[in-house]
Amino acid sequence: MKPFHYKEGALWAERVPLARIAQRVGTPTYVYSKAALIEQFREIEQAFGSKRHLVCYSVKASSNLALLRLFAKLGAGFDIVSGGELARVLRASADPRKVVFAGVGKTLEEMGEALRRGILLFNVESSEELDALDQLARQFRVRAPFAIRVNPHVDAKTHPYIATGLSSSKFGVPFREAVALYGRSRRMKGLQARGLDCHIGSQLVDPAPIRIALTKVAQLYLHLKATGLELDLLDVGGGLGITYAQENPPSTAEYVALVLEAVKDTGASLIFEPGRALVGNAGLLLTRVLYRKRTPRRNFVVVDAGMNDLIRPALYQAFHEVTPAVQRPGRRQKMDVVGPVCESADFLGRDVQLVMPEPGDLLAAMSAGAYGMSMASNYNSRPRPAEVLVEGGDFRLIRRRETYPDLMRGEHA
Repeated sequence: MKPFHYKEGALWAERVPLARIAQRVGTPTYVYSKAALIEQFREIEQAFGSKRHLVCYSVKASSNLALLRLFAKLGAGFDIVSGGELARVLRASADPRKVVFAGVGKTLEEMGEALRRGILLFNVESSEELDALDQLARQFRVRAPFAIRVNPHVDAKTHPYIATGLSSSKFGVPFREAVALYGRSRRMKGLQARGLDCHIGSQLVDPAPIRIALTKVAQLYLHLKATGLELDLLDVGGGLGITYAQENPPSTAEYVALVLEAVKDTGASLIFEPGRALVGNAGLLLTRVLYRKRTPRRNFVVVDAGMNDLIRPALYQAFHEVTPAVQRPGRRQKMDVVGPVCESADFLGRDVQLVMPEPGDLLAAMSAGAYGMSMASNYNSRPRPAEVLVEGGDFRLIRRRETYPDLMRGEHA
């Protein structure tokens, strides 16, 4: 489905015009389509068919409790990278036995809480982390289920900031070190080797690196099994890309088929960790035009959403289509859509082709459901946006807009 579409010149989310949301909730506001979220999750589930698997939503993509609760009701597990994300998924009624804890810097406190909750798997990323997990688990008198995250040294052909599978990356360990760590874990009374993990990056649109990496990982899995390790889980990561502009990523069915083919000989139960693929195109950022500004070299449209609300363009030079909520007649021209933050990097779009909007008009930054609100900040002491979930012809506020008192909560003059 297309969750966002034009109808008689107005942009709608499902059966709700965006202008109605702005009138009731204000701007900036993140808007999500419930139908699109459900459809994308079910599409992934169907692609795996009868193969034993668990779809673990990558919480860092968008962590609102309403979205987490929706995925939990659909049967999802969760890929977390912090104690805060663990607290969120538990608050959303997730089953801790479907939670995978990743990340290179887990604290003892975070790992302790995860052990108490009985999570499915710790994805361990270093020798010292393995030692710490063993010691902690022995204190709890349990055995911590773990997998080693391996680094296959494969170029994911994505933005360098979100590539995680190269030997220069802070993520994972080389294959040889992983074999040694698994061997050492046999003598560690607080550990239970359950699986093997790999994730080479985000916004993957080229199938070739994925196939190469997973083929290598499958061979390593079989080697480890041959040494006598009783592994049953293979975490194939996530990273499936979406279309922001001209990208042509594999379809969900194509991607899953590629994964299944690469690991078919392992017999493992698979863990798949989509984030962007589930929520990216199911959300947008709604913003209002404040001013127009013309200079000898550029035309600027100043809006009330800034890089604190959507940092991806500034951080990754990422593209988000910027489109009007109500189309105006006239000649399209080139302009920069910029925010109010005091940084030259504060823009939603450069060289955007639009009919010049009027102050008060609404614009939408599309494909903003992933790494939008979850990366929002209070830079310049700006309250973070509201969030809205649309369902058919209705919508509800799932996060109220922050207030100035919210900004100062916990501070002392």
